[in-house]
Amino acid sequence: MNFERFQTLLEPAHERFQGEPGQVLLTFVEEGGLERPLTAGTLAADVQRLAGGFRASGINRQDLVVLILPHSADVVSSFWGVLECGAIPAIFPQITSRLDPGYYRERVRKLVEHAAPRAIVTTPDQHAPLIDILEGLGCAVHTIDALRSISTAESPPPAVQSADAEIALIQYTSGTTGLQKGIALSHRAILNNLEAIRVAAAVVPSDTIVTWLPFHHDMGLLTGCLLPIVLGIPAVVISPLHWVRDPALLLRKVHEHRGTLTWMPNFAFNLSVRGIRGRDLEGIDLSCWRRLYNASEPVRLASLQGFQKRFGPFGLKPSALGAGYGLAEITGAVSLTPIGSPPRVEWIRVREFQEEGLAVPCQAGTPGSIPIVSSGALVPGAQVSIVDGEDRPVDDRKVGHILVCSNSMLRGYYRRDDLTMEAMRLGSHRTGDLGFMSDGELFVTGRVKDLIITGGKNIYPEDLESVADSIPGLRPGRSVAFGVPDPAMGTEAIIMVCELAQPGAEAEELRVAQELRRLITRSLEVTLSDIRFVERGWVLKTAAGKMARAANREKYRRLPGTIGE
Repeated sequence: MNFERFQTLLEPAHERFQGEPGQVLLTFVEEGGLERPLTAGTLAADVQRLAGGFRASGINRQDLVVLILPHSADVVSSFWGVLECGAIPAIFPQITSRLDPGYYRERVRKLVEHAAPRAIVTTPDQHAPLIDILEGLGCAVHTIDALRSISTAESPPPAVQSADAEIALIQYTSGTTGLQKGIALSHRAILNNLEAIRVAAAVVPSDTIVTWLPFHHDMGLLTGCLLPIVLGIPAVVISPLHWVRDPALLLRKVHEHRGTLTWMPNFAFNLSVRGIRGRDLEGIDLSCWRRLYNASEPVRLASLQGFQKRFGPFGLKPSALGAGYGLAEITGAVSLTPIGSPPRVEWIRVREFQEEGLAVPCQAGTPGSIPIVSSGALVPGAQVSIVDGEDRPVDDRKVGHILVCSNSMLRGYYRRDDLTMEAMRLGSHRTGDLGFMSDGELFVTGRVKDLIITGGKNIYPEDLESVADSIPGLRPGRSVAFGVPDPAMGTEAIIMVCELAQPGAEAEELRVAQELRRLITRSLEVTLSDIRFVERGWVLKTAAGKMARAANREKYRRLPGTIGE
């Protein structure tokens, strides 16, 4: 497909809607197992009907419309209906049982106060609560059913043709504290990134995407909604809450639909290994899976190896596993593992890595070394610079700040010129991530703000957490590491807060603590200052499943007897 001939996302979507109205674009898997196919014709009709409802309710060109809807066909139709009006959609997560209601209300009100959307679209059961939350802010709240009922779209006007540089959508970040940043992406930027993914992942019409990622997450929206509709690649869509309860569902749908492409974060690999029982795999054939990308958070070798060991006997090929790096500010993908091979792994010496920021290679498994998984080669249109603290380029294999320049970069942070100026360096986006380049591939080592500096050593919390994930007795993916100032020592103290698989036994806590200290000292040559074992659910993550280290640090400070209190 030639993306250059399109000015907006609507043009390829209209080709899809009008060309093959009977083609199934998305298949939604409901809680009871029922599948609801969404054809191009059905979607097109609902998009036009909702667009008519938006127009009748006063939505105009470049108005912001926030969608707070279930993971269903409704949010897809609403998203494209907003675009059809030339307006700007933004998908915001619904409240769930895992979110504190007071905190959620505060997030929604802050978003509306700052972003000033023209309207919010939601379900009938959330209509009254949202009106109450937003009292006095002048933001209309519509139910999707009401929009359909007031539609004047029997003979809809032609779609508003936006310029390719105009804002197409706002992608909100998934932080746990403070005002979320709205990332403004143009039609051209999104089309360019979709083309980059098509080329780098070698996407073909016979592919089928299987996904459980939420649409309010950039990777979920890109691969589960935009890529299928723009490229005409069918996607099987599972609710994220359903997948968490039954991770085997993803594998069953890959088997049943002969799925070929999936994207998911590292924690999902661990959850699949520990949460899928043998009887769930009876009759499963995963040989059709040609690429399963590990992306959106640090990629761990142990997670990839564990997944391959567990599901290799069911047809999963080693070459099917891949890795990627991306961020919402670049629309999505920056790098992907080249097709036909697994991710490259570098074993590097710990001492030079921590003290000098050098990735000195050594033999796999050498004492005093750690593995780092490559995030792949740069996708078309992306350029990466690794620079020091003064923005001076550094050599290959030297750790520095990752700057990305791309033809799919954000236009800016919505209504936050201060953040836009702060994030741009040398015409590139300063990602806040650290990493190095080697032989044309990008290796991401951690976040600048999460880096722990102790005794002159740079310690990446992801490395500490990876060690914890290998210890029986600790819940995988539920250990968090961070640094706190230690006035007595004059440096940062390394703290770990871990959830036990079976809490309550003092002897078990002592055994796990000793093993954790021993392995971290042996593998990373540092000493933990404090270990706290906490109940299930204590460790905080973002809505996207990423570790919320700053929030966990503050929560730790409220515990009795903590360092630096």
